[in-house]
Parts: sequence; C-alpha cells; structure tokens
Amino acid sequence: MEYFVALKQEVDAMPEGQPNMRTLLMAKGYRKGYDLPVTTARALAFKELLSFPKHIYKNDLIAGSLRGIFAPQAEQAQLDYCQGIINSYGSNYFVTNADHFAPDYERLLISGVPGMLEEIELSLIKHQGEQKKEINLTAMRTCLTAFKDYILDYARAARENGQMQIAENCSFIASNPPQSFNQALQLVWLLHSAFVLEGRYAMALGRIDQYLYPYFERDIASGSLNEQKAVLLLASVFYKIKECRYFGADDVVNICIAGLRPDGSGGVNRLSHCVLEAVKLCNIPGPNLSARIYPEIPDDFLDHCLQVIGTGLGYPALMNDEINIPALQRYGYALEDCRNYCMVGCIENFIPGKQPPWTDGRYNAPRCIEFALNQGRSFQNGIQYGTETPPAEEIKDMNAFMEALKTQMKFAASEYMMRFLTENNRYNRDNYTQPFLSCFCYDCIGRGLDINQGGAFYPSAHGAACMGVGTVADSLAAIEWAVFDKKLLSLPQLRDALKGNFQNNENLRLQLLSAPKYGNNLEYADKYARWYVIFTSELFSRYHTPDGGAVYTAMAANVQNINAGWEIGATPDGRKSGEPISDAASPMHGMDKNGPTAVINSISKPDYTLVGTGSVINQKYSPDIFASDNKRAKLLALIKTYFKKGGQELQINSVSREILADAMEHPEKYPSLVVRVSGFSAYYITLGRDVQEDILKRTEHL
Repeated sequence: MEYFVALKQEVDAMPEGQPNMRTLLMAKGYRKGYDLPVTTARALAFKELLSFPKHIYKNDLIAGSLRGIFAPQAEQAQLDYCQGIINSYGSNYFVTNADHFAPDYERLLISGVPGMLEEIELSLIKHQGEQKKEINLTAMRTCLTAFKDYILDYARAARENGQMQIAENCSFIASNPPQSFNQALQLVWLLHSAFVLEGRYAMALGRIDQYLYPYFERDIASGSLNEQKAVLLLASVFYKIKECRYFGADDVVNICIAGLRPDGSGGVNRLSHCVLEAVKLCNIPGPNLSARIYPEIPDDFLDHCLQVIGTGLGYPALMNDEINIPALQRYGYALEDCRNYCMVGCIENFIPGKQPPWTDGRYNAPRCIEFALNQGRSFQNGIQYGTETPPAEEIKDMNAFMEALKTQMKFAASEYMMRFLTENNRYNRDNYTQPFLSCFCYDCIGRGLDINQGGAFYPSAHGAACMGVGTVADSLAAIEWAVFDKKLLSLPQLRDALKGNFQNNENLRLQLLSAPKYGNNLEYADKYARWYVIFTSELFSRYHTPDGGAVYTAMAANVQNINAGWEIGATPDGRKSGEPISDAASPMHGMDKNGPTAVINSISKPDYTLVGTGSVINQKYSPDIFASDNKRAKLLALIKTYFKKGGQELQINSVSREILADAMEHPEKYPSLVVRVSGFSAYYITLGRDVQEDILKRTEHL
C-alpha cells in the first residue's frame, strides 16, 4: 500500500501548464510524409510521436505515463505553428469519428503484438495489387511496429531505473502474448496511453473484468497473485488517468464491469470486486466506472457498488442489461455482440472493437415548445429559428398543439442532422484515416480498409442526445392542465405571459408550478415523457450516418441542460427564461415531491428499449443511507425494482446538501470533494457556479 501512496504523490506533484512535445513530434512525422498518401503520413506522424523520452514513476507497478512528453523548453509560437500542420490533416471532436471508442483488447491479449503483425502480413498477401488496401495495411504495420518499439522503450527505461519486473514484463509482451495478469494489464495500459498521446479522448477500457479475468484466475490459482496485489495493480493504472488533465482537460475513461457474457451467463467475478476496490482506493473523479446489472446479479456485488457510491464518488453508474441489450438488438447487432456491450464516454452504449468511434450531439426539444407557441420565433429575441406553425389563437385543443409541436420538432431534427452531416463530411474518409486505431477494430486488417472506410464490422452510429425530458413532460402537462382542462387562461394569454417572463404574473407562475409534474407517479404528466421517448425515436430513426449506420437517441445532456436553458424563454412548467432545463431524463429539480418510489415509477414508464444510446437519471441520497446496512438493503431493493420495471440507468450522489453549500462558499476546505455531475464525476470546486447550483438543487432523498 505504501507504494501506491507514494505513486499518488508523484503523479500529483507533476506541474500543470507545461507545453508538450506532441505537436512538435507529429508535425515532424507529417513533414516526412508530405508527398506520400495521407494514410502513410499519419502513420509516420504516429511513429514519430511515440519516440518521446519515456518516464516511469519511481513507485509505479505498471509502466505508461504522459509525463515524458512534456517539454518546459518548448516555445509556444513553435507549438502553435506545428498545431497548424496537424490541423491541416484533420481534427477530432464529437462529430468526427475519432474519439469515444472501445478497442478490441481481448484480441490484442490473445494474439499479442507479433500475432497482429502477422495478420497484417497475411492480409497484404491477400490484397496484393489492391493499391488502396496495400497503403492502408502498410500504414497499420508502421503504427503497430512503432507501438512495439514504444513497449521496448519502456523496457529499456525500466531497466535503467532498476525496475526489473516492469522491464521483464515489457520485454516479454513486445514479442509475445501476455501470460500473467500483470503482463496483460501492462499491455492494455500501454495501448490506452498510446491512444491518449495520439490526442484521443473518451477511449474506454471496456469490460476489463471480463478480458483480464482468465489471467487473474490463473495467477490466483497458481499463487503468484492475490486480490490485494490485483487491486494495487489496477489502482496504479486508474490513478494515472488523472494525468490527462495536463493535456488541458480531464478525460472520461469509461470502464465497464459485470453484465451478461456473450453466452448469456452472468459476468460478475472476483475481479469485478477488485475493480470496485481499486477505484475506491484511488478516490478521484475518474475512471468513469459503469456496472451492468442483470436480473440474477448477486446482491453482494450490487451492495459493493452502493458502498463505493456511498464514499461520495458518484460511481459506478448502474446500467440495465434487460433494457440496453434489446435496445441494441433493434439496430441489427448480433445477440452475442449486444450482450458484450460496454459504455464509452459518459453512458453511450457501444459494441467494443466492432464499430467506428461514436459521434453525438445535443437536441434541444424544450425550445420547440416555445416555437410551437410562437410560430417558430424565439421569446427572447423574436428571431425565426423554427418553422412556421399556426398562431396560438388558432390552436383550439391539446391535439392541435401537439401537431404544432411535432412539426417544430421534425424541423429541428432536420436542422440538427444537416449540421451533423455537414461537419462529419468535412473530414473526408479518404483524407482522415486512422491507421493505428484501425488495428484494434475487427475486421479492418482482414478487409484492408480503414476503420472509417468500411473496415469495421459494423457501420458507425450517432447519438442524438434529446434533452429535457422533465421540462417537456411538465410543460405539456401544464398546457393541458391550465389551458384546456382547468381553463385558467387561454393559449395566447399563456404565450404572452411566457414572452414577458412572468413579469407581473407571479401568481400564474405559481399556478403552473402546481400543475402535475413528472417524477411523482402522476400519469397526467408521465404520459408526455412516454410520448417524448417514442416520438424522438421515430424522428431520428429516419436518418443514417454517412456510412449507413444508425442514428440512436439518448435521453442525456451532460451539463448542457444549463446552456440549453440560456437559449429558451420561460416555459409553461413555471421555469423562468434562461434558467436550466431539466437534467437529462431526470425530473426537474425539486419537482419530484412524492419520494423515491414515486420517482422510479415515473421514470421507468417510457420504453427505453427505443433509446439505443442510453439515458441519464441523476438521484441524490443522504450519506446516512449508505452507512447503514439496513438502509442500503432497502435502496438495493428499490434499484432492482426500478430496473425490473424498465429503468435504463441510474447514478447517485451521496453528498449532503449542507456540504455542497459549504463547499460553494469555502472551496479551500474541499479540494478532494467528488460529485456526480451527469454522465461523469468531477471535483466539485472545479465546476462552474451554475453547474454547482444545478447539482445543489437536485432533490435529496433521505
């Protein structure tokens, strides 16, 4: 344990704000290939990138650190110039099929680097004379050979440091498939670190307790490994995820544990528990741990998850196999692949090693309610952002209003897809190739094609994150209740009150706030959440990605519910102009007043098998619940009931309102306070004030 404490101190001592050599090295590689095919130039840039000086922490158990790439002597002007060279070869963010990916780690472990190089040689023979495929395969070989040299560099660095166990492991896995748990974890981590160095984010470690378990089981049986040592090895890897902040942002590295195996049997094992202990030992916002829950999941495992959540980390997020597997099957994936899904980024469902990187975006449906009330115009500035629909004076019943809303939502969806496809197509698949990533996606090597040129077994997928389930449901319920049922006012009067942001109309706002609300097991409001999930699925299922893949929906928002609220005037649920909309698929903060059982009854009513990406449900429970075996058992039963009723996902904060409020006023007292934000956790005091307030306002269940 003292080694891990010392390792944490070493990682935390790394100074922030230093320039790094990534841009210099990659630009150097691109220059070498300036008159060669783009794929070849990318491979040369990657090879040059991995040549940086290797650093191994003195107290490390697993090699692989970003620290060696930082160069205090580099000049910013030179870095900016080199970044321009790199950008000319394409960029990467949420719409470019570059990030949000889970590699085929299992194949790497079984074949080893030499085995994969042999596969490339065989594919070159198979595709002899096919120039494009030969270029792709040769570039993959260059990248994989560079990765082998990268491993050997760490072996040399470890030997020079006198870290002989690391040196022996790295030397072995450079030329052989790993034979031990230590070696397998070492190879996985070095691959992940190479992806991070390449500039990729949200690269998932996938189902780590499944693909590492054969090595764990064998070593435990032989006596060469015990669970305590396994936890320390895992923790030494997980803690170094924190290094990514020195690249300018914390990374979202999703790790998935438990869940069904491809053959349908339960996947919880002793290593699943070790992963939980390792993240608890690290006590940092990352990795972004997800636990897949299935009907026969052992209670002791789910209780272990709750104990870790109760430390305040806010993870693991809990995912329902009974919903996610059928949701993925809708899109034509084989059943065994659906059972093998993991998460990338925050909560996005993904078939590891068989589809290109994920893309996503945000769809602001609550704004369409404003447009349906105001003929497509903004309440805030009068600009026509939506399409033309009848004025409020001509809308005589709820059905007519729903037709206007559907028209606005269809128009908004077409605008959303036009923007996504325009941006996605900017990075032409012939020019924006990814030879190293392609090595770890089946069947790029066999087909001789890049991951984004048809090499992947399945086409790409895009997730349209449909925000504000609670705001939509509450607003539609308020219109039906106040205008067409109770007849408290006319629809034009409601429109005018919203335009004026309830100025001199506070009594009306209070009446609207008292209308039936989603999250209280009231069908009056819940039916609109159910409708929203169905209609958005119908909207986006009409579209496809450029390579023919599916467009899924997500009921998620990250923290964009705050930004989305800035764009929207007052809404019929009583929300004022500019305030945040509801968080993802959760009820609006403070509106779920009938307790946690009512909440789960409401939020499990929509058919989430229509939501292929995933959803986010944030709940907050008193820390006292997690400290009591009896109370924790009741929460466990509630969660199992929620999933049995059809809930898709659940993530829990266990930090009291009093502590959150005090941390806002006295941040210096809480440097290590971790909270669940949306699909990720973060240090509370590093969040913006608006995000802190949004978390503070969540209903706390006692």
